[in-house]
Amino acid sequence: MIRTKILKASTGKREAHSMITIDNPTLPFLEQVEEISRQYDELLASLGDGMTPVFRRWFLSDAVNQQPSLPDDGMCATSVVEQPPLDLTKVALWVWMVEDAVVTKEADGRYAVEAFGHTHIFEGGCARPGMDPYHAMLFMLTSTEEALREREGSLLDSCVRTWLFVQNVDVDYAEVVKGRNQAFGALGLTPSTRFIASTGIGGRQADRTSAVGMDTYSVIGLKEGQMRQVNAPDHLNPTYEYGVAFERATSVDYDDRSHLFVSGTASIDNRGRVVWEGDIRRQTERMWENVGSLLDSASFGWEDVGQIIVYLRDPADYAVVGAMFAERFPDTPYVILYAPVCRPGWLIEMECMAMRGR
Repeated sequence: MIRTKILKASTGKREAHSMITIDNPTLPFLEQVEEISRQYDELLASLGDGMTPVFRRWFLSDAVNQQPSLPDDGMCATSVVEQPPLDLTKVALWVWMVEDAVVTKEADGRYAVEAFGHTHIFEGGCARPGMDPYHAMLFMLTSTEEALREREGSLLDSCVRTWLFVQNVDVDYAEVVKGRNQAFGALGLTPSTRFIASTGIGGRQADRTSAVGMDTYSVIGLKEGQMRQVNAPDHLNPTYEYGVAFERATSVDYDDRSHLFVSGTASIDNRGRVVWEGDIRRQTERMWENVGSLLDSASFGWEDVGQIIVYLRDPADYAVVGAMFAERFPDTPYVILYAPVCRPGWLIEMECMAMRGR
């Protein structure tokens, strides 16, 4: 099944997000991948030659056995993470597509995308096998900083979004945070400058010696004021108040459109406390309220949201959460995954991306 949402800039240029999933969970893995690939090809054909994939992520139920069988056409940056779809299938695919984008694979494995008058740098599947989580995080961010400097950017000036996938989030998340804080402090990302929109969540790599994996998205050549922090202080406090370093949301303005990247958001109040502990329905509602407040703060609405990724700590909550999302977001591409949130009291977390013309 394909869920696609097409968004238009003020010039009429399109971009789109798609979630491609399987209807029949009894199919063997290879047949599920073949079905996803068939739907993906049909999707690209239906959108026309001008629409180009710029980033995609495979969600797998067993990366060790499944990742070697994934197709790779080299069209765009690709992330692979073991976060099982909770509809009991083995695989799902998220694709971000942009009209008239030009995609180039660069020598260091990153992908450069020319679009909206800027160069966008995508990095999928970064890891440091064999390293402890603190040093892995520190070295990955330092490597990304070096790569951006070679392109006349930096984490501070260019990096819009990161995703951190922690193999044992209940044990290792604190060390991942220490590594990120150390890197950010050395590179000038502080409460008085800015942090980066991010999701830090449970997720495994095919190489089980990788304690943490990372995807990044950066934009080269942004001018002052073009990228902005988005906060909703009545609902959410700054993350540095409880020792972590990421933005609640980040917006980026271009000539014909604005993007909004909402970080992983849970049922939290403006003092950093878990709200409705133990109640999945109430936590989902509070999470929606928090995300809605961030959308409002950036002058976006739910109608501008192109995709949603939902993370559940307990698979037994899928029946409740699946019904709630199906009722509220029938026309928005979303996927619900098994991925423990960084604090045990949070039963659910979501992230989203939005676009509106300007």
